[in-house]
Amino acid sequence: MSDSYDRLSAGNLPSRLAESVRLEGVRKQAVETGRNRLVIVAAVFACAFVVLAGRLVHLSSIGEAGGTGLAVSGEIGIARAEIVDRNGVLLASDLTTASLYANPHRVLDAAEASDEISRVLPGIDRGELFSKLSTSKRFVWVKRHLTPRQQYAVNALGLPGFAFLEEQKRVYPQGRLVAHIVGYTGVDNRGLAGIEKRLDERLGTAARDGGAQPPLYLSVDIRVQHVLRNQLAVAVEKYQAIGATGVVLDANDGQILASVSLPDFNPHRVDRASEASRFNRASLGVYEMGSTFKIFTVAMALELGTADLADSFDAREPIRVSRFMIRDDHAKNRWLSVPEVFIYSSNIGAARMALDVGSERQREFLGRIGLLQRAPLEVAEVGQPIAPNPWREISTMTIAFGHGVAVTPIQMASAVASLVNGGTRVVPTFIANRQDVRAVSERVVSRKTSEAIRRLMRLNVVEGTGKKADVPGYFVGGKTGTAEKVGGRGYRRKALRSSFIGVFPALEPRYVVLVMLDEPQGIKETFGFATAGWTAAPVVGQVIEQAAPLLGVEVEGEEEGEPSRRVDLGRKGRQLASL
Repeated sequence: MSDSYDRLSAGNLPSRLAESVRLEGVRKQAVETGRNRLVIVAAVFACAFVVLAGRLVHLSSIGEAGGTGLAVSGEIGIARAEIVDRNGVLLASDLTTASLYANPHRVLDAAEASDEISRVLPGIDRGELFSKLSTSKRFVWVKRHLTPRQQYAVNALGLPGFAFLEEQKRVYPQGRLVAHIVGYTGVDNRGLAGIEKRLDERLGTAARDGGAQPPLYLSVDIRVQHVLRNQLAVAVEKYQAIGATGVVLDANDGQILASVSLPDFNPHRVDRASEASRFNRASLGVYEMGSTFKIFTVAMALELGTADLADSFDAREPIRVSRFMIRDDHAKNRWLSVPEVFIYSSNIGAARMALDVGSERQREFLGRIGLLQRAPLEVAEVGQPIAPNPWREISTMTIAFGHGVAVTPIQMASAVASLVNGGTRVVPTFIANRQDVRAVSERVVSRKTSEAIRRLMRLNVVEGTGKKADVPGYFVGGKTGTAEKVGGRGYRRKALRSSFIGVFPALEPRYVVLVMLDEPQGIKETFGFATAGWTAAPVVGQVIEQAAPLLGVEVEGEEEGEPSRRVDLGRKGRQLASL
């Protein structure tokens, strides 16, 4: 029995072993299957992670295009450094705002959402929003830079598929007061005009460097800017001018303390601004400046030795050149001394003076004082001067009294500063204490010539066409300029640009003030005249009277040697030449 059992058991061993082997194989196969499934699951998760990461990178690297919108990143709403005036008054800064976007795939009802959003957000076009929400995109902009109240109103709707992104928006506390200087940015906080555009890279380094950027200090004094703009606005209204511009500039280092162009605009609503209001007359507009150019003609003749203050020029008859006639508006019909040519603003005398200098030397002189090259300003809008080519003899004569060359008002102010500050070249700048500009010390005229020009400018205010610019105690010097505007068939005699450029204190100038009115109209107070002596000169006087105390210029009494109103101008050349 036992033998039989043993034989039976022994006979079953192969089947047991086979079963054991089979079970072991099943277990190994299960483990292998599980391992393969884990690998597959891990691969799926990895792929999903890569897709999500790629999507995030995609969304963070592209911005809105053509108003249809993609996602936002550090490149949209980039942080910018503050801009302040020379005294630290804030001119431009960033404001953190919320921008609304949508994922159309998660918007349950595009029509209802469009109705609700357009109801709480003024300016949203319902049909346009519905089109955006009906696309296959996963990101569309709805509205950028919401106010806190608008953000609250959208949140209160509780609509799925909508969310907010934080962005930086540029704000301008001074509004239109410095709009042409500071400029403005676009919806992505990138500079589009003015200093914001010209120095966009510098102002935007705060975000790229990951730290706070120090403010950009401008040379502008917001107090003087207020004075200049207010006086220009009054003059535009008073004389019914179509525009105006003005500049206040440090005569010694070229820093621009004020620069105004009217009409101006609100930098927060550039979309509503006209092309004329966005145009910067001070730095971009180039104009024939009329008789203010006689400052350069006289300085050139004195410096090059073709005339001195005791010389006289024949102004008895107009000069005919081909079909052109050069005449004086208020002809004296006699020989005029150099001081008389200046203060009576004789076109004939200035033309003869320039002919003695010659075309080549005239062109070289004007280039030396910065009137034939674009000014190296820190705003994006800078005009290119217009000069004749070829530079003929008739050009030499007309340029002598301010026709034939067109320059910007800022160039004009800086060139005059170069002549009256002792004769050192001035480079205009909007940046406070800009060292590379201050380092320029090129001499353009001698100290003797500089002194003569200062005294002639003072004489012109005391006894000539600039009387209405005089301010007691500040020793204002200056020169008038009235230029006819160019029309389709030549110059338009009744369309004038009237300008006055003043310096103070004249015997040791610290500041240059230029005002230009575009097409001023004569009024009863000016006896119907619209020329510079009646319109622009008084504005310069008012600006100096209000700005001088702010700039620390003290009122002084009359000094020995100050020109008197009872001077025989026939002897004045000899008197000035002896100083």
